[in-house]
Amino acid sequence: MKFEDTYLSDNILDALYDMHFDECTPIQEKCIPEILNGHDIIGVAQTGTGKTAAYLLPILSMLDDGGYPEDAINCIVMSPTRELAQQIDQAMQGFGYYLDTVSSVAVYGGNDGNRYDQEMKSLKMGAGVVIATPGRLLSHIRMGNVDLSRVSFFVLDEADRMLDMGFSDDIMQITKGLTGEHQTIMFSATMPDKIQQLAHTLMHNPVEVKIAVSKPAEKIRQSAYICHDTQKAGIIRHLFSTNRLNRVIIFSGKKDKVKEIDRELRKMDINSCSMHSDLTQQERDEVMFAFKAGHKDVLVATDIVSRGIDIDDILMVINYDVPHDAEDYVHRIGRTARADRDGVAMTFVNGRDISRFQQIEKFLGKEITKNPLPEGLGAGPEYKAADKKKPSRRHGNNNRRKGGNNKNKGNDNNCTDSDKSSAEKSSNRRRSHNRCRGKKKETGNKPNTEKAPTTE
Repeated sequence: MKFEDTYLSDNILDALYDMHFDECTPIQEKCIPEILNGHDIIGVAQTGTGKTAAYLLPILSMLDDGGYPEDAINCIVMSPTRELAQQIDQAMQGFGYYLDTVSSVAVYGGNDGNRYDQEMKSLKMGAGVVIATPGRLLSHIRMGNVDLSRVSFFVLDEADRMLDMGFSDDIMQITKGLTGEHQTIMFSATMPDKIQQLAHTLMHNPVEVKIAVSKPAEKIRQSAYICHDTQKAGIIRHLFSTNRLNRVIIFSGKKDKVKEIDRELRKMDINSCSMHSDLTQQERDEVMFAFKAGHKDVLVATDIVSRGIDIDDILMVINYDVPHDAEDYVHRIGRTARADRDGVAMTFVNGRDISRFQQIEKFLGKEITKNPLPEGLGAGPEYKAADKKKPSRRHGNNNRRKGGNNKNKGNDNNCTDSDKSSAEKSSNRRRSHNRCRGKKKETGNKPNTEKAPTTE
């Protein structure tokens, strides 16, 4: 589906046209009409599928059409991390370039007092769209800086991550302020029981839109080392001593392990830096700038922080430990082989993680190459199939999920007479783009043409 075939407003289409975006991604094609029709939405799709645009575009379009108070907060977008909040804010600036009456503010921790004061001022004035991390927004609510009574759209982006990070109570506290009628939109990479319970609590007859997890790009050369934890540092030393490696990201699931890996790399005279949740926002910005600029060869990061890493020239990804599930594996190694480049992904698999890694292989539909351990490190664990008498219970409740809501059927015919007039105008949009754009802003920066709607 093309964006011009949707009921998005002319101003939104103008911004997309300037950014050279024509075709909807599958998640956008399914979600945009449902959101425009006022349904609560549960979108299940991995990072990189265009989720941000799937909810921002229809919400901004409706705000642009009018009927919402200009002195109130109309939309809250919740993000698990500062990095994702910043990315959503950047997308907001591009998509909303022609929206003169819709303002926005990003609200997240790790900043100085001046930043907090700026956030407070914007919130009290009623920024149209607020993009926030749970802890920071709750802080403003407790200080009396936020009025959520007129919020019309409440979005939870990467809801599974927020629950994993322990934000469940914060989210429930925030929703207590949503006293008016509002539309709830939730996106998650996975759909565990806790997400279903949250959806049941917050949503009314939600439409479920699920996009299958994509397989990794074929250009990524995947392999693994079956090793003991004590052998991992030796493998790193071997990889960097035999190759001139740079533009490398090493992932670990725990921040303490990230710090330890970074210390070990520095002892090996490897030019590394680390990214984890203990850093202040200024420190994170400095780390990302140093790595993006090539001042650092290796970035060691946690999964949570990795959601904010959007760099095109990563040559190698190393999983220092096995991700919890296939979605996380695909997300991690998807940091490489971007922008038509090739890439390498290596995973260190200890004895405890063999079963989990075999589940990833099962999802991929192929066996990943096992590299021999470097000389002098000894033998690793035996890579054998898991005992069939002990099946994994982690996804044991998946089959209890009910079928998707059928409200999405026939929505194309649900437009009113006023909607039809908008539809008639849409047929002339392409021809009027040059004329419309000529009447738009003559100065200032155009929307970033390098920022794709699939960026998350």
